[in-house]
Amino acid sequence: MIIYGVALLAICTLAGVIIGDWLGVLLGVRSNVGGVGIAMILLICARLWMQKRGGLSEGCELGVGFWGALYIPVVVAMAAQQNVVTALHGGPMAVVAAVGSVLICGATIALISRTNRGEPLPDEPEEVTAAGTPVGGR
Repeated sequence: MIIYGVALLAICTLAGVIIGDWLGVLLGVRSNVGGVGIAMILLICARLWMQKRGGLSEGCELGVGFWGALYIPVVVAMAAQQNVVTALHGGPMAVVAAVGSVLICGATIALISRTNRGEPLPDEPEEVTAAGTPVGGR
């Protein structure tokens, strides 16, 4: 069911918010630092782990795929809540947090791409019109 994918997202979101709050406390910032990004990384890792173990049903994958497609709007909405002027006046801590999160995300993506050695996707079959010619005039 799709609800299982949404439940997986909820668990990852809660974990991401908690970790982001802890990072904020450790860095001396009274804000969540990277909670949404951490949640999405956890969601990606959980999905890959479940796929390798065969525990990801089609419905669950649909739910995870749905929220994965909404990643950018969610990040934009969360970023709109942040006070950018205060962050810029906060000095180098905002820059350190931003650069650190980009480096961690880049390293995580590189790690995932190196460990996921599945077979490539098969070629899509060509669509053919009623006259027998390929769609698009090829």
